[in-house]
Amino acid sequence: MTRFDSAREMYRDIGVDVDAALEKLQNVHISMHCWQGDDVNGFESDEGLSGGLATTGNYPGKARNAQELMADIDLALDLIPGTHRLNLHAIYAISDEKPDRDALEPRHFEKWVQFAKERGLGLDFNPTLFSHPKAAESLTLSHPSREIRKFWIDHCKACRRIAEYFGRELGTPSLNNIWIPDGYKNPPSDRLTPRRRLKESLDEIYAEKLDARYIVDSVESKVFGLGLESYTVGSHEFYMNYASKNNVLCLLDNGHFHPTETVSDKIPSLLLFADRLALHVTRPVRWDSDHVVLLDDELREIAKEIVRCDALDRVLIGLDYFDASVNRVCAWALGMRNMQKALLGALLTPWGMLAQLQDEARFWELMALQEEIKTYPLGDVWDHFCKTNAAPQRESWLEVVKEYEREFQFQRVNNG
Repeated sequence: MTRFDSAREMYRDIGVDVDAALEKLQNVHISMHCWQGDDVNGFESDEGLSGGLATTGNYPGKARNAQELMADIDLALDLIPGTHRLNLHAIYAISDEKPDRDALEPRHFEKWVQFAKERGLGLDFNPTLFSHPKAAESLTLSHPSREIRKFWIDHCKACRRIAEYFGRELGTPSLNNIWIPDGYKNPPSDRLTPRRRLKESLDEIYAEKLDARYIVDSVESKVFGLGLESYTVGSHEFYMNYASKNNVLCLLDNGHFHPTETVSDKIPSLLLFADRLALHVTRPVRWDSDHVVLLDDELREIAKEIVRCDALDRVLIGLDYFDASVNRVCAWALGMRNMQKALLGALLTPWGMLAQLQDEARFWELMALQEEIKTYPLGDVWDHFCKTNAAPQRESWLEVVKEYEREFQFQRVNNG
């Protein structure tokens, strides 16, 4: 009997069908964020981040161009079991023309579509409303200047058309997510008017009706940003209400809330009132610091809520962090594998039994069983999942990354 066979029997004893759990996990396609590979630099310029964002660290070997970024993505995907998606920002257009952001067109992303087709990936998309001269004041869709707002409105419209193009070409809807850095460092004299301008800008962006078979729209909140500590225009309350009234998805980033708030607790509430919601999963440390996703308590709780709400097909899961202090391929693979492990752990939990204990007020039994399940052989089931997907088991993938580092990534530093 193999370790997997033994694990399957143990889970069967508590009413869990391991094979059914693995089949469900196989059908979860997580959206991997391209910007981890080059520290959110993109292909526009070498000026780096601005607008309430920062990347920390200077680990050698980051991708410097599209060819290197795609090679790094390929390796990361080889280390992650299953078939997934790739999430792009608008600054990753591949074109000799170098159009400004309001002039972006689908043709500027043809190479990404070709890349995705060859690998069976879906593509998601994000307008880039930061690191640009017209975002220098950290105001975009809520800017007092109509001229500035129009530039960003036109950029978001262009991005929606690009996302629709992705969906049509790849046969899977593309999530197009809007996040803006807009806010103020000090207490504002007027909180209402900037939000009114944001609402009007969004209304104008979404006035163009695109094919819902190919594009899914979402809006993403944030509690604050660097230099924007006192007031954020796009707050959670603003976007939650806007999403509910305008048939777009509310996207929750678990680094974008107060430290005492948890996204896991928000998931079941939103699912009661919305057909779907979207996630950007990260690991905040005291603030939205975008650390590599670990298999920590909150990640497990997020996965639990998705699974026990029977919402694997209603929650669009993407990752969002950018850590420049570690090998960037490792950061991708580790985060994606941990998200999958968390989902697998949730799928291997007898939620019906636990819910019955709660309803019957048998709380000490519930607590004890929850604790016992924590040491069930999740790792043996995970290893089997990796093996059946021809992905490395346990820590063996680290040697692959080390070799790639020596042969390719470190050479980028040596060659300038």
